[in-house]
Amino acid sequence: MDNYIGRMLDNRYEILEMIGSGGMAVVYKARCHRLNRLVAIKILKDELSKDEEFRRRFHAESQAVAMLSHPNIVNVYDVSRSGDVDYIVMELIDGITLKQYMEQKGVLNWREVLHFATQIAKALEHAHSRGIIHRDIKPHNIMLLKDGSVKVADFGIARISSAQNTLTREALGSVHYISPEQAKGSRVDERTDLYSLGVVMYEMLTGRPPFDGDSPVSVAIQHINATPVLPSEINPEIPLGLEQITMHAMTAQIEKRYESATKMLEDLEEFRKKPNIVFAYTKPELSPAARAEERPVAAPANRTAVREHRTVPSTKVKSSPAAIGLAIACILLAVAGIGYFLYTYLVEDIMTQTEDVTVPSFVGELYEDIDVESYVDFDIMIEEWVTSDTVPYGRVIRQDPEANKTVKAGSEILLTVSLGVQSDTMPSLVGETEDKARQILSDLDVAVTISTIYAYDDEIEEDIVMETSPASGETLEAGQLVTLTVSQGQETKLVEVPALIGMDVEKALESIDKAGLERGDIRYVESELPKDTVTFQSLEQGNEVKPGTVINLQASLGPEEDPDEEDTNNSEEPQNPDAPDDSETGNQPDKDPTSDPGGTTNPPVTPEDGKKEKTITVKLPEGKGNTMITIKIDGEAYGTPFAMDLEARTVDVVVKGSGRQTVDIYFDGVLGETQTVDFG
Repeated sequence: MDNYIGRMLDNRYEILEMIGSGGMAVVYKARCHRLNRLVAIKILKDELSKDEEFRRRFHAESQAVAMLSHPNIVNVYDVSRSGDVDYIVMELIDGITLKQYMEQKGVLNWREVLHFATQIAKALEHAHSRGIIHRDIKPHNIMLLKDGSVKVADFGIARISSAQNTLTREALGSVHYISPEQAKGSRVDERTDLYSLGVVMYEMLTGRPPFDGDSPVSVAIQHINATPVLPSEINPEIPLGLEQITMHAMTAQIEKRYESATKMLEDLEEFRKKPNIVFAYTKPELSPAARAEERPVAAPANRTAVREHRTVPSTKVKSSPAAIGLAIACILLAVAGIGYFLYTYLVEDIMTQTEDVTVPSFVGELYEDIDVESYVDFDIMIEEWVTSDTVPYGRVIRQDPEANKTVKAGSEILLTVSLGVQSDTMPSLVGETEDKARQILSDLDVAVTISTIYAYDDEIEEDIVMETSPASGETLEAGQLVTLTVSQGQETKLVEVPALIGMDVEKALESIDKAGLERGDIRYVESELPKDTVTFQSLEQGNEVKPGTVINLQASLGPEEDPDEEDTNNSEEPQNPDAPDDSETGNQPDKDPTSDPGGTTNPPVTPEDGKKEKTITVKLPEGKGNTMITIKIDGEAYGTPFAMDLEARTVDVVVKGSGRQTVDIYFDGVLGETQTVDFG
């Protein structure tokens, strides 16, 4: 069994079950007991959590992603460490991955492709505006919800996992979607995500990725050197405009690709309005061999032009010296490509002597003004965005390593950039449910801290927001505390259970009525107490319960008469001389068959003989979470207490007894229900 199942993290998150596993983490379904909701928790694998640098990056990236708030991005709620466990708490998605959906349907309708691609591009646009690049866009990281909406998962995590070798282990799934610059180990930017989105669109339209191979290396080389078949050559039903958008996103040369997700969204929107539109793009990028033979041609104006440019004539080609030379040239180019790739990944780092360089200063600079490409000796990236009361939006607050330090060429410089004093307007939440109010607040442009006060109200039903602080329309700043006052419904005043044992039954019933409780069953039992004296009450005296709660009683049948005393009394009675002598006639006095060991009716019941099973239905109290249920029959504990999830409304329990008996059900030690069961 998984060691994490059943474990409580930070005394808040209860791990329920494993729902997925990846190269660096395992994902579990969990319950947040503080907010009473189900979440997904991604726990860093043990071998990686031992690497302090990896853990530092894990937390930094995750905290940066937690700042994202967009309907097409899986929300990150929390990033923490509990003991030896590093984890991220995320929104639990009720849906399937795009990969699973594609496996079910094969080729998707182009309208579905447009719908999915638009939502993915919107997620990328939002993340890129915050300086976050995904780096691993693929169908496995795209979730489809039941309402047809899309959420992109694992933002920021790919940069951490790139510390591992991208082209080993589980890389075959990701390498189908990596950009040429990723395959070459070059610097990446927002356009890298757009290339991967183009590949995902290609696969949705055709049912297969543009490149495939037996190993990650062979697929990566194709991304660098090969030219994909046009999607329309595989699926002629694809509109030309959507094919153009797909291939433009997949342009091998990064500078000729879409410059931003916003630009790509503009074209997707134009195509949505006019599905017959033809864009004035340059023709798709060709492989080096094709570029060597290419003649200058005009940009294709229609599908025919595109196909003429890409389709090879079907006539037989004779083995001329020129054809043989071309074939040899292609082979040499392929070999050169493989050699370049192996050199880049395996030899270059070993053979190159790394020189020492001085770290420049970026603190105080506008990040958008920093030309990262001009700093060839450094890999400059944003580590996190943070709010600041003193530093304006977009300016660098700090850097790691600090300015003027000496480092090796190629080192990273991680920047912390200011979000400024972010602000938004407090929405109107009065009348919303607590969950809806929290969701609205989480969708704001600023991240706020939410606290809840619960109060009774005679008119407003339970779980409805009655008041907010600040009030609707007031300015909200990042990190500000927002307090929701939520109704608990009408307050129920509890009543105290009176002491009834030892009272006469009639007086006990009067006390029950006076206390506001409900009369239950009265069962008479053998007792030495006087007849009609209460010997047991199902609710313990002094407990506070809701008005109208049923209370059952047991009362005495009275002490048994002494047979010897009865005989003595009989012997003292005057004899009727005219009465016949029983001893002479042979008549015997009547016998009570229940008191005669030889009687044939109502035999004595032993503790086990004669007991029968009955199934009773127990109504669980309102609430959520586990509670301990204890059963008592006629005041005696029955069986072993057991735990039950109160999300269920009822539970069936099998009990065993004889005759009519009182069954009491306790929830966490408090009597909640009493039933009289006729076992027959």
